[in-house]
Amino acid sequence: MTLTATGSPSLEDIARKTREAARQLGILSTEERNQGIEAIAAALEAATPDILAANAIDCENAVADGIAKPLYHRLKLTASKLQATIAGVRDVGKLPDPVGAVQIHRELDEGLILKRVTCPLGVLGIIFEARPDAAIQISALGIKSGNGVILKGGKEAIHSCTAIVKAIRQGLGTTKVDPEVVQLLTTREEIQELLKLDKYVDLIIPRGSNSFVQFVMNNTNIPVLGHADGVCHLYIDAAADMEKAVNITVDSKTQYPAACNATETLLVHRNIAANFLPLVAKGLQVHQVELRGDRITRDFLRDLAIAEATDEDWATEYTDLILSIKIVDSLEAAIAHINQYGSGHTDAIVTEDSAAASKFLAQVDAAGVFHNCSTRFADGFRYGFGAEVGISTSQMPPRGPVGLEGLITYKYQVTGNGHIVATYAGDHPKSFTHRDL
Repeated sequence: MTLTATGSPSLEDIARKTREAARQLGILSTEERNQGIEAIAAALEAATPDILAANAIDCENAVADGIAKPLYHRLKLTASKLQATIAGVRDVGKLPDPVGAVQIHRELDEGLILKRVTCPLGVLGIIFEARPDAAIQISALGIKSGNGVILKGGKEAIHSCTAIVKAIRQGLGTTKVDPEVVQLLTTREEIQELLKLDKYVDLIIPRGSNSFVQFVMNNTNIPVLGHADGVCHLYIDAAADMEKAVNITVDSKTQYPAACNATETLLVHRNIAANFLPLVAKGLQVHQVELRGDRITRDFLRDLAIAEATDEDWATEYTDLILSIKIVDSLEAAIAHINQYGSGHTDAIVTEDSAAASKFLAQVDAAGVFHNCSTRFADGFRYGFGAEVGISTSQMPPRGPVGLEGLITYKYQVTGNGHIVATYAGDHPKSFTHRDL
C-alpha cells in the first residue's frame, strides 16, 4: 500500500480498494444489496441530528464566505429535506434489480447459446458542489446497481458529507455489503488525482456549474456523464389556457429556482401577450421574481419598468428569481429560439393545440420536452427512478435524469460444447440457427 506524507492511504490505493469491494458487491444477490440500502436509510435516520448539526456548521461558514444564494439553497439541509432524501433511498430499494437481466437469449446453433446480460459499470467518481443530499442519492443508486462510488463534495459541504458518509458506512457495516464501496474525498487537490485514475474509475459524473463541468471534461480520459447549463424554456402558445399558463410559469420559475430544471426564459406568442403578460407578471411578483424583457415585453409591462433583456440573458442560467421574457410571432420562432439558446436540458410548451404540442415535442432538441406541465418535473425521483446520479444533456444515452439504467452496461456470454469457428467456414460451412430462446 502506498501512503501519503501524512501516513494515510493514497487515492490510488483507495480507488483500488473501492474497485475490489465493487466486484464483490456486483455478485451479491438482489436481497443482499437491498439489505444494504435499507441499512443506509436506517443509519441516516439515526444520525439525522448529527447530520443537521454538521450542515448548520457548513451553512454558517458558507454565509461567512459570501456563498451565492442559489448555492446556499442547495447546501442547506432541513429535517424535511433529509427525510425526503431518506425516503428516496428506500424507493431505490424497491426498484427492479438492474443487474443480471438477460437482454438477449439466443441459440447460435444447437448447443451454442448466446446471452447478453446486464452488469455494473464498476466504480463511479462523483464530483459535486454544495449538494450534500447528492451523496445519499448516489450511494443508494451505486449499491443497487452494484457499483462502488468515490464521492467528492464541495468544500462548503465538507462537514455535512463527512457526517453522511460516516452514517452510510456504519449502516453498510451491518450487512454483507463492504463499506469500502462508498468513499469520500475531502480536499480540492484530490479532484485532479481522481481524474487521472482511469485504471480504477469507470465513469466520472460532475454536478456543478458549467465552467466546472467543462473543467472536468477537459482534464480526464475517463468517460464523463454530465450537463453544462440548465437553460430551460417555457413557451406559451397562442392556444394556451391562461390559467394553466400562469400556474405552470410560476411553478417552473419559483418552486425551486436554484435547480437546473427551473425555467430561465419565458417565450410568449404575440397574439396572447397583451392579456397574458400582466397576469403572469402579477403571479411572479408575489414571489419577488425580477423580470427582464425584450422591447415588446417592456412595452406591454411599461408600468413595471422592467430591465431590458440582452443576448447574454437568453443564454444564461440564473438559478435565481430572475426570468427573461421574449415575444415570438409563431411556434416555429419559439422552437428556433430554444434550439439556438437552450442547453438541451428541459423545455416545455403550454397549449391546447395538440398539433402544436406534437410539433414542439418533435422538433425541440432537448433531453426533456414537456406539454402543459412544469419544467420542474425533470427529475429522477419524480420520474420514478428513486433518485438520480445526475442529468445528462448528451445526445448519446443515457440522457436526461440518470438513474439505475445509466449505471449498468452489459456483457456477452457464449456457452458451447466444443464448438469451433472452422465448422462454420470453408467450402461446406455449417449454418447458424440464430433462434431466439
